[in-house]
Amino acid sequence: MRKPTRPAVDSMIAPAHGVTREGQPLSYNRAPAADLAPWVARLYATVVEAPPGHRTACGLFNDVATIRVQLKGEWTAETAEGPRAHGRAALFFGPQSRRMPVSVTGSFISIGIALRPGTGHAVRGVSADDYLDRLLLCDELRLPGEQALRLIDDAAEPETWLTQLEALIRRVVNEPGVQRPDPVSARFEALAFTDPAASVAEFARDCGITQRQLERIVRRDFGMPPKQVLRRARALDMASHLRGVADQAEAEELALRYYDQSHLIREFTALFGMSPTQFIARPQPILTLTLESRQARRLELTKRLLPGEPRPWE
Repeated sequence: MRKPTRPAVDSMIAPAHGVTREGQPLSYNRAPAADLAPWVARLYATVVEAPPGHRTACGLFNDVATIRVQLKGEWTAETAEGPRAHGRAALFFGPQSRRMPVSVTGSFISIGIALRPGTGHAVRGVSADDYLDRLLLCDELRLPGEQALRLIDDAAEPETWLTQLEALIRRVVNEPGVQRPDPVSARFEALAFTDPAASVAEFARDCGITQRQLERIVRRDFGMPPKQVLRRARALDMASHLRGVADQAEAEELALRYYDQSHLIREFTALFGMSPTQFIARPQPILTLTLESRQARRLELTKRLLPGEPRPWE
C-alpha cells in the first residue's frame, strides 16, 4: 500500500528536534531507565516554536495513560467530560478510545511519560476504564504534579527534563505496596504491537486463562475490551504509516490487516473522525509526535530497531 500523497505539514511551526524526511515534526523521545521499564513505556520532550497567537488545532490518540507536563502554551482538550483548558500544568491523560481533539496557542513545550498498561492498578489500585478519554490534574491521583512543575527548569536540556521525571516516578514506584503490572497485560501489550489481527481466544488459551478472565484484566489495564484494543492498535499503526512515521517496509503487512479498502476507511474514520485521505491532507503535528514516539517504541520492542539507532523515517 502506498500513501496517495505527501502528508500535509503546518509551515508556521518550527520543531526544535527537527523533522522527518517528509517534513513531519519530531520530539526527543527514548526508552525509560531499565529499573522503570515495568511501569514506564516511553519518555518524550517536545519543543515547538510558533508565532504569537498561532493556533495549532490537532488531536491526541494515546493507547496508554500519559503524564504530560505542559511548560508552555495555552492548551485545550475535548475530553469525555467536556472541554478542558490549561496553561502551565501537570496533567494525567487516561488512555484514549479514539482521537481526542486538542489545540494549543503559541509556542509550546510538553514533556511527559507514557505509562505501561496496568501501571495505574499496580501503583494506585485504579482501573484504566475509569479514566478512558479523561483528563485530570496529576495531584488528583497523588502523582507528583506540582512537584514536577517546581523542579523543572524550562531552560534546561530535554534529557535533563526526562531524567528529572524519571527520578520523580522512581519515588512513586518504590513506595511500599507498589506492584508490577499484571504479566498478562504485558503479554497483551506485546501482542498489540506484533500481531493485532490475532485471535483473542487463542491468546487467552496461550496464557492459561479463560477468555472471560482476559476480558476482565484487559478492560482493567487498557480501559477497553481486548478486541477494541487490537482494533485501536491496527489503526494507530496505519495512521503512523500515513503520516510517514512508520517503517515503510511494513506497508503491505499493515494494509493486509484490513479486509479491503472500504474496511480500512470505515475503521479509520470511526476512530480518527476522518477518512485516511482527509488525515493525510490536514496537518497533524501534535498527533504525529505521539505516533512517532509510539512507533519508535514498537520497533524497539519487536527488535527491529536498537535504542538510539536512527529510525527509518529520519
